Amino acid sequence: MHDHQQNSTPADRAVIEFRKVDYRTADGKSIISDLNLSVAQGETFVLLGQSGSGKTTALKLINRLLSETSGTVQVDGRPTSDWELVALRRRIGYVIQEGGLFPHFTVEKNVGLIPRLLGKLPDEVNHRVDEMLQLVDLDPASFRSRYPHQLSGGQRQRVGVARALAGDPPILLMDEPFGALDPVVRAELQRQFKALQQKLRKTVVLVTHDVPEALRLGTRIGLLESGSLVGCYPRSEFVASTDPRVKQYRDAFAE
Repeated sequence: MHDHQQNSTPADRAVIEFRKVDYRTADGKSIISDLNLSVAQGETFVLLGQSGSGKTTALKLINRLLSETSGTVQVDGRPTSDWELVALRRRIGYVIQEGGLFPHFTVEKNVGLIPRLLGKLPDEVNHRVDEMLQLVDLDPASFRSRYPHQLSGGQRQRVGVARALAGDPPILLMDEPFGALDPVVRAELQRQFKALQQKLRKTVVLVTHDVPEALRLGTRIGLLESGSLVGCYPRSEFVASTDPRVKQYRDAFAE
């Protein structure tokens, strides 16, 4: 009976909540409709779906890169529209494909950006940069002074994660973070991310269209189809689900 759990949430406190959320473009095209879901503290919640299903739009509603047309998105029990924007985004690390690094900044400047904006002293910023690079297995002495074009795709992605974590945000949003990488590097970064998350216990929302990645990294999986939530499933329930839409997705996309 628990195949279609729109609102199932672990018992922990909900950090992110979507309540009856719609998003339409300026010309009235519906991208997300009646989205209800909540993400608990410390979980890795995967938004899974094909291109155009509304995954990235949902992610951008959390840090207010987009604003919902109706309904409410809440972070820490407050509607995002009630947050002062800078305060909201300081609580949220954001990782996109290829790391989204500033090309004219060195690795040190990219990773140290948020601590500097938070008013940390130069010594503190330097210490934080070293700490973050070590966390993602990059040797500070070798990488601090490099520019993004001098890094491999996998290295850029690690720097992107280091930058997102540098301000110690409790929430991490990740949009297809490993999508542009070759399979070997991708598998290695997934393994590293999983180990990192076991250590840090951030509240993570990760967008992917890749079923194996969703199963590898997610504590729960929310399947989106044409802007509507099919359901939220713990990993084992997603694998065992008899819902024809889940089954069709599994069969079509599983490796």
